Amino acid sequence: MTADDSFGRLDDDDYPAYTMGRAAEMLNTTQGFLRAIGEARLITPLRSAGGHRRYSRYQLRIAARARELVDAGTPIEAACRIVILEDQLEEARRINAEYHHSTRPPAA
Repeated sequence: MTADDSFGRLDDDDYPAYTMGRAAEMLNTTQGFLRAIGEARLITPLRSAGGHRRYSRYQLRIAARARELVDAGTPIEAACRIVILEDQLEEARRINAEYHHSTRPPAA
């Protein structure tokens, strides 16, 4: 992969561009929190060739939502489950909207 390829992928929400330290800093949390939500299977960071965790922007948004819930007093396991269900609901709504859009009769 060339430098040009890497820069082009920075706009990709799924590209694992952030190290654990940088991700924790961006979320104003600890690396332990990121490990905990990984253990709860909320997010699964990719690993670099050296075995270091790497996070995408999408994963950071998910982690930020979990952090909001935990900061509000929700136990981490429950927060992770809530975030998973919210994500599933959003996906179902998106699919439903696409289905309804594709099955509408053309305007006369």
